[in-house]
Amino acid sequence: MPPVTQQPPSQDRQHALAQYDRRAQVYDLELMAFEPIRHHAIALLNLAPGDAVLDLGCGTGLSFAPLQLAIGPQGRIVGVEQCPEMLDLAQARLTRHGWPNVTLLNTPVEDASLQGMADAALFHFTHDILRHPDAIRNVISHLKPGARVVAAGLQWAQPWAWATNCFVAAAALHSVSSLDGLDQPWSLLAGELDDLEVSSTPWSGIYIAKGQVPQ
Repeated sequence: MPPVTQQPPSQDRQHALAQYDRRAQVYDLELMAFEPIRHHAIALLNLAPGDAVLDLGCGTGLSFAPLQLAIGPQGRIVGVEQCPEMLDLAQARLTRHGWPNVTLLNTPVEDASLQGMADAALFHFTHDILRHPDAIRNVISHLKPGARVVAAGLQWAQPWAWATNCFVAAAALHSVSSLDGLDQPWSLLAGELDDLEVSSTPWSGIYIAKGQVPQ
């Protein structure tokens, strides 16, 4: 198995790390209802056998199996996750399945030492990462021209949709460090990608954004 690269947490990440440390053992169950969103997001990456894909904020590795189906054994996945407890579970998933083509990096995305150029990047329910300009720049700098990028996650609905917004607020307070940018979580990506398209679930509390790195 590729080694897990670890960095010690800095003080300004303690809140997020503690949050995901508490959630690690139940994280897969918490996200079970959103698995159709994950699979739709991965389908929008339009991956081909042999592709390299960055899974940013990979958590426990829930995206690895559907990504493997798309890229095959000749492809490559780089999973980046700052929470050691979550990454331990991702490593256990790799061990169970025997996937040799996945590299795990235990680091914030903005500090990740990414190698080579990837064909695609996935941000699945990673609001904090999407609101960090240095993280976005680091990812984009390691994507090929024309690479596909898909992000999915929580968003504010229209003000009158109070029930949806109550759900979004409760879920966000449980999983993000700041509510900043929940009106347009993809806005930093919009400045880096061509042909950005954003769609929402019928009840508007979850978005999926897709675009591509300029040629």
